[in-house]
Amino acid sequence: MNFIDFMQLQEIDRVETITKEQFLANYFRPQRPVVIERIIEDWPAFTKWNFDYMVEVAGDKTVPLYDNRPVDYKDGFNEPHAKMKMRDYIELIKKEPTKFRIFLWNILKEVPELQKDYSYPDFGLKLLKGLPMLFFGGRDSYTFMHYDIDLANIFHFHFQGKKEIILFDQKQNDFLYKIPHSLITREDINFSNPDYNKWPALKKAKGYTTQLEHGNVLYMPEGYWHYMKYITPGFSMSLRAIARNPANLSKALYNIFVMRHYDNLMRKLKGQQWIEAKNEKAIRRTHKKLGIS
Repeated sequence: MNFIDFMQLQEIDRVETITKEQFLANYFRPQRPVVIERIIEDWPAFTKWNFDYMVEVAGDKTVPLYDNRPVDYKDGFNEPHAKMKMRDYIELIKKEPTKFRIFLWNILKEVPELQKDYSYPDFGLKLLKGLPMLFFGGRDSYTFMHYDIDLANIFHFHFQGKKEIILFDQKQNDFLYKIPHSLITREDINFSNPDYNKWPALKKAKGYTTQLEHGNVLYMPEGYWHYMKYITPGFSMSLRAIARNPANLSKALYNIFVMRHYDNLMRKLKGQQWIEAKNEKAIRRTHKKLGIS
């Protein structure tokens, strides 16, 4: 077991290929992540999907862009920070670093032609065929540490470039400075290079890390926290299957139908004070549980 730096990060298992039976027995049932290196080489996307092809098929599409600014009470749930034509965005990330990312872009809805380039692998789970999502980023752009609202099983297919991944399961919540009534940790934590004097609880967090390259597929189990940083410009596609664990499914329903709406209501009632109070509470809760003053 190889642990890295202060956070106890174990390298994610890597396999070249895997059968459905192997995946279910070794990774899905024990809820462990894995990188599969060579499972999509028969997809047209494996050879076709690059920036130039995306400009060709989707260059005129207007895409939602997100950056790393702190959450503001005026922001709606998953509301984009900017918009741009796909061709202009790809030109930008090829030319220079930018914090702008494309997040949760539904290719089934936006560019149906791309559906011909991939299929749905048989991992023994029923993949949701209406929700293939694309994610793009320029060099050094990153997502805040977060987990998905539906706690789904996620298969993350990477194309072009290289991406750094850090994962934690839900058992690590006490160490991650989780924001109450939210799906994120403190946004000012740099998970690539944490300040352990400021965030001492992170030293106790046990997680996983890896890097993805073109054609790699990462399986993220139900409800896993994930931080993703683009080492070079690139993009990925995620396919998902609903949570099977009853507790996770219940939590997903709570997040969707209760937590999200409660948080939005409190933003309207209390404004930025609500955001700042949650940020402070994340520190107090975390340090109290660990006996840190």
